[in-house]
Amino acid sequence: MKQESIDKIKPQLKTFDLTMIVVGLVIGMGIFRNPVEVANKAGIPSIFFLAWITGAIVSFIGALTFAEIGSRYPVAGGFYKIFSHCYHPSFAFMVNWVIVMSNAGATALVAIMGAEYIVPILLPDMPHGTAISIVTFSSIALLWMINMIGIKVSAKLLNGLMLIKICMILLLISAIFFVKSEHSEDINVATNSSTQDLFKAFALCFIPVFFTYGGYQQTMNFGNDIHNARKIMPRGIFFGISIILFLYLSVNYSYYKVLGFSGIQHTTTLASDITGLMFGNIAYKFVSIIMFSSVMAFVNVGLMSNPRIYFAMAEDKVLPPIFKRFNSKTQVQEFSLTLFCVFILLTLFFMNSFQKLLEYVMFFDSISLIAAASAIFILRYRAKKHGEPKDIFKMKGYPYLPAIYIMVYMVVNISVLYSNPTAATWGLILFISGLPLYYLIRFLLNRKEMKGLV
Repeated sequence: MKQESIDKIKPQLKTFDLTMIVVGLVIGMGIFRNPVEVANKAGIPSIFFLAWITGAIVSFIGALTFAEIGSRYPVAGGFYKIFSHCYHPSFAFMVNWVIVMSNAGATALVAIMGAEYIVPILLPDMPHGTAISIVTFSSIALLWMINMIGIKVSAKLLNGLMLIKICMILLLISAIFFVKSEHSEDINVATNSSTQDLFKAFALCFIPVFFTYGGYQQTMNFGNDIHNARKIMPRGIFFGISIILFLYLSVNYSYYKVLGFSGIQHTTTLASDITGLMFGNIAYKFVSIIMFSSVMAFVNVGLMSNPRIYFAMAEDKVLPPIFKRFNSKTQVQEFSLTLFCVFILLTLFFMNSFQKLLEYVMFFDSISLIAAASAIFILRYRAKKHGEPKDIFKMKGYPYLPAIYIMVYMVVNISVLYSNPTAATWGLILFISGLPLYYLIRFLLNRKEMKGLV
C-alpha cells in the first residue's frame, strides 16, 4: 500500500512551500478575532498575556513533536496514517472522519468571515445575507478551479496570499511605533478574584488560544509531496511555527498597546480599528481586501490538505478506491477535492454561532492531538526494537516535553467540557459512532471486492 502512495504522488514541494503551508494551516482569521474571546474570558491583562504565552510555548513543543513524527513516518495523509500505523485503522477512522467534517466547518466559517469583509465593497446594494452567500460560494468555487490545475499552482497561490497576510500582521504590529496610545492600563491590574477563579479563567482561555494556534499538525498530510521529507518536513514545521509565534505574540501586544484591554474586549474588528487609527477611514477598503486575501489563503490550504487524508483512508480500505485516484499530470485528487468542497458548501447551511463551532472543533482537535502526539512514544519504542534511519529529526527534551504537551491538551478538553458540556457530549457520541461506521464500510467494500473476484 505504501508503495502505491509513493508511485502516484510525485514530490513537488520544497522548504519555502512547506513553511508557507504551515503558516497557512495555522493563521486563518482567528488572530484577527479570537483575542476578543480571550480577553473576555481572561478578565484581566495578565491572564490574557499568560494564556497567549502559554499557547506559544505549548505549540512550539507540539511542533517539535510532530516534526519528529512526520520525519519518522512521512506519508500521504500522515495525520490519518499515524493513527492507523500506531493504534488501529478503526481508531484512525473514528478520529479523522470527525476531523474532516470539523475541518469543513472551520473552512466554511472562515469563508463566511471573509465574505463579511468584502461584501460592502463588491455588493453594497444587495441584501446582506444574499451577498454573503454569493461571495462565499464564489470564493470556494474559484479556489476549487485553481486547485484543479495542480498542487504546484496551489502552492504558488498560497505563497503569494500568505506573504500578503504576513505583511498585514506586520502592519498591525507596527502600530506600536506609529500610533500614540491613550491607554494607561497596567498589565498587572489588581483583582478581587480568588486564585480558583483566576485559574478557571486561565483554563477557559485555552479554547480560543489553542484554536488560533492549531493546524500545524496537518502538515503531516504532505509527506509524499515533499522532496527529502525526512529533513524538509521538520525544517518547514520549525520555520513555520517560529514565524507564527513571533507574529501572534507581537500582534497581541500591539492590540493591547494601541486599543487598551477594554478596547480589545469591546470590538469585533481589531484589524480595522488599528488601521483606522493609523490611516483614517481610507483604510477600510484596504483592510477589507487584505482580510479577504487571508480567507483565500486559509481555504486554499484546506483544499490542499484534506484530500490527502481521503487518500490515506482509501489506502486502508475504509473509503472506496476512487478517493485514491490522481491526475498524473496535476497530482490532484480530483474526486476527493470536489467532495471536500461539497462538504464545505453543505456546512454553510448548518452553520451555528462562532463560539459553538469553535468549541466543537477544539473538542475534536484536542482528542486527536493527544492521541497523535502520544504516537511519538510508540514510534520511539518500535525504533529501539527494529532500528531507525540515521537522517530523521529527533526532538530534545523527550519524553518530558511531549508529556507536557499532552497534559495541556487534556486541560483544553476539560475546558471544553466545562464550557459547553452539551456540545462536547454530542461530539463524543459522534466520535464513538465512527466505530460501527468503520466496520460497516469495511464490510461493504470487502463484499464488493469479493463480488469482483467472482
